[in-house]
Amino acid sequence: MAKAFLEITMYVSNTNRAAAAGVYNKYKKTFLEEINGATSKELLIRDEDVQVLHGFESVKDANVYLKTDIFNNDVVKELSPLFDKAPEIKIYEVV
Repeated sequence: MAKAFLEITMYVSNTNRAAAAGVYNKYKKTFLEEINGATSKELLIRDEDVQVLHGFESVKDANVYLKTDIFNNDVVKELSPLFDKAPEIKIYEVV
């Protein structure tokens, strides 16, 4: 069970949503298998934005993930051209 969540809210136009979902699907398995403390990853879609909710064993694990090569050199590089504005990143602790 996740003890922390990393929520990334992205503002992506309808024309770019399929590409953004492709990036999510491309890295989901790698995230779950290779990122320390990763427990889940879900894609949430609303009319106004797209969110990726990452589950972790701890807040520390969530913060460490934001500094990994896979996040910064792969995921962010592929998603950045699809953003209408900067994403919002939040970390929550489950109590």
